[in-house]
Amino acid sequence: MIPKSLHDHINTAFPDNVCLLGSVLPNGYAQVTPRGGIMVFDDTHLASWERGKGQSAAAMTDGTKLTVYFRKPQLRADGILPKGGIARFYGTAKIHRSGPAYDEVWRRLVQPEKDRDPDKKGYAVLIEIERAEDLEGLPLTLS
Repeated sequence: MIPKSLHDHINTAFPDNVCLLGSVLPNGYAQVTPRGGIMVFDDTHLASWERGKGQSAAAMTDGTKLTVYFRKPQLRADGILPKGGIARFYGTAKIHRSGPAYDEVWRRLVQPEKDRDPDKKGYAVLIEIERAEDLEGLPLTLS
């Protein structure tokens, strides 16, 4: 589960604490890219709007394994994420090019990300979270 105490922090990460999205390219190299539109979709899913212009998008299909890296230093100072203010989320992608999930991700997307896709040519990616960890790889046990 995505700890409820992190929902608002992830949803308001843009622009100061943008999440990083990690995937593996067909050549085996890791691709890590900032994603301003990462959001909590529900207790077990993160979501993103993909504009489909780079290598990450080209390699992403249903079932692609993804890592979301979230860092907000203030959370360390506040004692919420004491190990660096960092959380890692590991999950599997599901692509939505239309339908209710597509519409809902667009509705919740931060305006600057919407402005980067004025013709709404992108698509929603739901990431079903299988594991959530702190910096040391220990399960997140926050409420």
